[in-house]
Amino acid sequence: MNAAAGADSRRVIAFVNLAHSIDHMFVLIFPTAVLAMGDSFQRSYGELLALSVGSFIAFGAGSVPSGWLGDKWSRRNMLAVFFLGIDAATILAGLSTSVVMLAASLTLIGLFASIYHPVGGAMLASHAAKLGRDLGINGVWGNLGIAFAALITAGIAQYLGWRFAFFIPGGLAMLAGLAFLALVPDERNIVRRGPARPQPAVPRAVAMRAFGVLTAVTIAGGVVFSATTVSLPKLFNERLLGFVDSPTAVGALVAAVYVTGAVAQLIIGGLVDRHSLRNIFVPLSLLQAPCLFLAASAGDWGLLLAAAGLMFAVFGQVTINDAMIVRYTTDAWRARAYALRYLLSFGVSAAAVPMVAFLHDKGGGFPVLFQVLAAFGFCVFIAALFFPHRREELAQGQASPAAPVADAAD
Repeated sequence: MNAAAGADSRRVIAFVNLAHSIDHMFVLIFPTAVLAMGDSFQRSYGELLALSVGSFIAFGAGSVPSGWLGDKWSRRNMLAVFFLGIDAATILAGLSTSVVMLAASLTLIGLFASIYHPVGGAMLASHAAKLGRDLGINGVWGNLGIAFAALITAGIAQYLGWRFAFFIPGGLAMLAGLAFLALVPDERNIVRRGPARPQPAVPRAVAMRAFGVLTAVTIAGGVVFSATTVSLPKLFNERLLGFVDSPTAVGALVAAVYVTGAVAQLIIGGLVDRHSLRNIFVPLSLLQAPCLFLAASAGDWGLLLAAAGLMFAVFGQVTINDAMIVRYTTDAWRARAYALRYLLSFGVSAAAVPMVAFLHDKGGGFPVLFQVLAAFGFCVFIAALFFPHRREELAQGQASPAAPVADAAD
């Protein structure tokens, strides 16, 4: 690989990482901004939060056509649509003067956000020099986007009003989209950095088992991920009375907890390059349920420790799930494989958001919510126990030419 191709790939990865941060940040501006929006719309927290259901439905449903277009048309052009579309939709949300306009704007944010994961994930895998490391770094960017959503949104909403919490990020990210169009040519003109040696084929039964586990983990883990990231600002606002006295303080603590998740993705990304997925997957999944159960009733330092442990497990799991996709699919199908995964993951988000809203306002509050989430976390651990792990499993049977590929260590 020549120096020019390497520079092109590094530039692509830089924009893919930035897009990951924007994607998660913009989807989660609303759950923090909603703390300051009650007077503008004369609605309760639960009623306003429910307006984002359409956003999460679009986030999941849009991933399938996005992945297909990325594979069949152009991943680079689809990522350009993501940049410019999500920025415009976010600015529109800040202009909302009715609950109908707000709900529609949030749905558009979710629709454009659905482009990133199937398209950006496939682009990253194609240009990555070292899979685990680059997945971990990419995960950190996404995690920091979630942290910035809480911190920046809370600060702007407190001092400039909730509308500017949409306007300012949307305007700045629009500049990033224009830079992407100017600096990144169509990806069909870029030499990719994929592995030079072919990967061994995997018996179809083993591949099916791996994808079965991934499906179960995506559903159960998707509920946990969405419900916790949506509810954490409100949970901290209610429980950390000895620690916070303003929306900005809440945002700062939420952001600090999410940074723990960023550390997890760096650590897990490094481990993926050196160990089998199952040996990382099982112990990490064991952490979710206890942390969720503790968060159901803890306060102050206990809640902060439980939340930090939970974010370490949840975001570390995201890196493992991405590695599963890369190791068990070919490049030609990778965007569509990501799309199906995120259709499930963000599809269940559509159920997680009204669940949070209902349980908070009418169903027993956060204690009941986190007890329910602990049951989902336990399901993630049970599923992890069934993930393929023996070398001899990969040697059984005849691998079909069309079968996905994987790392033989798994």
